[in-house]
Amino acid sequence: MLRLEMTLRELRYLVALAAHEHFGRAAEECCVSQPTLSTQIKKLEGSLGAILIERNARSFALTPIGQDIVEKARCIVRQVDDLHTTARTALGPLVGPLSLGVIPTLAPYFLPWLVPLVKGHYPRLQLVVHEDLTQHLVQRLRNYEIDAALLALPLDGEDFEELPLFDEPFWLACPNGHPLAELKSVAQADLRGIPLLLLADGHCLRGQALAACGRLGDKDDADEVIDDFRAVSLETICQLVAAGFGCTLLPALAALPPQRPQPPFVIRPLHSPNDSRRVGLVWRRGYPKARELALLGNLIIDNPPAGTRRVLTRSGALSAQG
Repeated sequence: MLRLEMTLRELRYLVALAAHEHFGRAAEECCVSQPTLSTQIKKLEGSLGAILIERNARSFALTPIGQDIVEKARCIVRQVDDLHTTARTALGPLVGPLSLGVIPTLAPYFLPWLVPLVKGHYPRLQLVVHEDLTQHLVQRLRNYEIDAALLALPLDGEDFEELPLFDEPFWLACPNGHPLAELKSVAQADLRGIPLLLLADGHCLRGQALAACGRLGDKDDADEVIDDFRAVSLETICQLVAAGFGCTLLPALAALPPQRPQPPFVIRPLHSPNDSRRVGLVWRRGYPKARELALLGNLIIDNPPAGTRRVLTRSGALSAQG
């Protein structure tokens, strides 16, 4: 006999599973165990009287009917979320949970500064942070899994709104005793022939650093990148620089974070045509809380973190900060 009821939670689990195509990662996203998620999906299949997922030990695939159900489930989840959003507007702006994606090269340095600022102005806002690579956060935005994301701009895609927040200059980090440590500042020409430690492919910062050095698209750039270490975090890169393995480029917030006022290496400001990255707040076009996100963005624009530069905003002008 068919179970006549399904739950919104089961639909959320199905949407997460379709997005991740992996039971373990979907369970982590939903903050449940993998057996719990699997059981709830089976209950949903029982309610619908249809097999939604082809299961075997090595692969995952939605059945044709499963693909249709996932699309409808996404619409249902989105509409329910919109109902909650509408109800919360009566309580005032920026109240309740807000799912915010942040790229890994920004999150550990920016969030300790951002969270107290937001709490001081909007104490009833609950930031739910998702740290991930740009391409994954963009997909989560498109899948309605997060509300907004802090990313490096510009972003490809006409289905997004972008609000520039600040420019983050690059700094050269080199070991003590390195020839570049003798300079007061570093120009693009000074980096010619200097091998760099960079993050692994997939991190947008890798391309931005190559552009800052004038090497993006250079056929010889592979000879000037140290690929023996395929690091996935800036902290690993920093430790390698401190140990004398090479030089790197760091965004300002990572170069001088408050928790590390005296870095174990030398840092010098970089001067080049692409000597900074632009950080912005991104959300889907038509997002019902766009005005609230603009409030959040304006809070950051009006209180930029030290070491960054103001950008030309809708009502501001370019100036230096900190």
